[in-house]
Amino acid sequence: MRVVVTGGAGYVGGFAAERLLELGHEVTVLDNLWRGNAGGVTKEAQFINVDLRDADGVLSALREARPEAVMHFAAATLVGESMGHPRSYFGVNVVGIPLDDQGMRMDALEKALTDLRGKGVTPKYTYTIPTVQNPTATIMPEARRTELLKLSQQYGVPVFEDDCYADLIWDGKRPPAIYAMDKSAGVIHVGSFSKSIAPALRVGFIVAPWAMMSRMLALKTDAGSGALEQMVLAEYCAPHFATHVPKLTRGLRAKLDTLMEALNEQFGTAAEFEDPKGGIFLWIKLPDNVDTLKLYQAALAAGVAINPGPEWSTDKAYSGSRLRLCFASPSHEEIRAGGAGLAEVCRKEFGVPERSANVEKRAST
Repeated sequence: MRVVVTGGAGYVGGFAAERLLELGHEVTVLDNLWRGNAGGVTKEAQFINVDLRDADGVLSALREARPEAVMHFAAATLVGESMGHPRSYFGVNVVGIPLDDQGMRMDALEKALTDLRGKGVTPKYTYTIPTVQNPTATIMPEARRTELLKLSQQYGVPVFEDDCYADLIWDGKRPPAIYAMDKSAGVIHVGSFSKSIAPALRVGFIVAPWAMMSRMLALKTDAGSGALEQMVLAEYCAPHFATHVPKLTRGLRAKLDTLMEALNEQFGTAAEFEDPKGGIFLWIKLPDNVDTLKLYQAALAAGVAINPGPEWSTDKAYSGSRLRLCFASPSHEEIRAGGAGLAEVCRKEFGVPERSANVEKRAST
């Protein structure tokens, strides 16, 4: 049987694909991320590189695969300031707001809200990751958070605060949550334990005024959150969370140092980045001639997974030569090897970084 396996569940989907292969089925995997982390799927499976958020692309891939059955493993998708794909087939229109070294720019947000009001449009909400923004890792200062709340009240647009990285700050100091600062019941606050405890622990939370929460609960269509995961989490966090997080951030900071050292060694001045104050990723600028969407394909074929900039920004011109690297999972040795492998692929594809004579000499000895 011809079976298509799709979705962002990684190791679960990878296990299903592997089992189907063992049973003699013809398997096609649809995803643009799995080849690098499919949980051990062998090369016997056919891979079709397609963004599962692209409805037309998925339909085209399904026509190509001609499946007799489809297995889909669903994963949540966030849309907002850090995502660059307007979900037109969900009726969503994403308006990107520029950022600087302190996060979302309030002057740009006010201009966008004014322009939309002039068109008779009231946005559903302003989405932001104010603490360790993804992918830039910027932290919005308290004064700017106050400005955001003023604009929210002025234009009648709620704030959707995604705080999932807030625990991962090196010095443990963070501005107050926007929800905690709000006095007008206009903020939805969400968080997750998947970054601070374990990626596979899919337990998150929402804090919101009842007027908003009641409407969300009415739209909830799953069978409910897993009680076992919540009980295990509660049992662990009560005695251990306060000591676990500092240990975690020390380990992440050490991996970040390894990544930045590897990039400096392999790319030199060709790779530009800021030293983030927390998080699990590094936002990198390469020379303008580097197309990170093309680099992504070549790097993935060489066994190095990157996140191309255009997938993280609504401004394609700005993000075309940028990329995001996540350093949370790989070991220090894997980070160093990945940096070297990425530089080699980038050099072959775009001539960046230029290899100096002494590096050439070392490589040949």
